[in-house]
Amino acid sequence: MSFTAFTDYLLLEKNYSKLTVQAYKADLNAFKAFVAETFEQEDVKMVNYAQIRSWIVVLVESGITNRSINRKISSLNTYFKFLVKIEVIHHNPLSKHKALKTSKKVQVPFSETEIANVLDVLNFDNSFEGVRDRFIIELFYSTGIRRIELVNLKLKDVDTSNNTIKVLGKRDKERMIPLLYSVKKTLQEYLDKRHDLEGKKQDGYLFLTKKGTKVYETLVYRVINHYFSQASTKLKKSPHILRHSFATHLLNEGADLNAVKELLGHTSLAATQVYTHNSIAELKKVHLKSHPRNKK
Repeated sequence: MSFTAFTDYLLLEKNYSKLTVQAYKADLNAFKAFVAETFEQEDVKMVNYAQIRSWIVVLVESGITNRSINRKISSLNTYFKFLVKIEVIHHNPLSKHKALKTSKKVQVPFSETEIANVLDVLNFDNSFEGVRDRFIIELFYSTGIRRIELVNLKLKDVDTSNNTIKVLGKRDKERMIPLLYSVKKTLQEYLDKRHDLEGKKQDGYLFLTKKGTKVYETLVYRVINHYFSQASTKLKKSPHILRHSFATHLLNEGADLNAVKELLGHTSLAATQVYTHNSIAELKKVHLKSHPRNKK
C-alpha cells in the first residue's frame, strides 16, 4: 500500500519535518506487516480496533516502553484521521483509544560545576577532532539546540558579524540564537582546523568528521557521553541533557520563561515548563535560606 498522499499531507499541509515523516512511515509499515502476517489483512484501511489492540499487546510483550508504543499508535491515529478527512473511511478505529500510562521522565540536568569540569578542567587535544568536540559541547550548552539541529547546521547559518546562528527547527521553523563571545573564539579555532582538513569536504555543513563528511547523530551522542562520563556520575549523559541544562540554568538565573521558550524553539509554553521544576527547587533553597521567618 502506498502512503504517498498521506506523507504529502504531513509534509505540505502539516509542515512536519522529513525526519518526523520518516518515523510515521516506519510505524505504518510495521503495522501493515503485522496485520498482513497475523490476520492476512493486506489493506490497512480495513483494519479494526481489535487488530490494533493485538499489535499493542505484541509491542508490550516485546519490551518496548509505553511511551514508544503511544508514539506508534499516534502515527496510526493521524493516518486514520487523514483517511476520514479525505472520506476514504467513515470511522477512525482509534477514536476511543486511550493511551497507555507512562511514568514521567525526570531529566536531571548537569550541574554548573559538572559543565565547568568538562570545559575548564578536561584536556581537549589540539587536533581537528579535539577542537571540534569542544565546540560541539560549547554550542550545545550555550544555545540549547537539539542534536539534529546541530548536525544539520551549515556554514552559512553562522553569522560572526552579528554573533548569531540560524537554526532550522521542527516543522522547518527558523530561529536566531545569540552566539557567546567564548563560543565564537572556539568557533574560529574549529573553522581553522576545518579549513586545513585533508580530503574532500562535504560542502556546506558546519560539523564534519575527520574524513570530511557530515557528522551524524550517533557520533554527536558519543562525544557528549565520552567527555561527561569523566566529569559526571549521572546515569544519562546525552545532548538532550545538555539542552536541559541550558534551559534550567537560564531559568535559575532569572531568565524569562517566554525568552527560554523562543531560544529552545518550542511552540508552546507548556513544553518549556517541564524545565522549571529544577528552577523551583533552586528558588526553594533561596527562599528557605533568605526568608527572615525561617531564620527564627
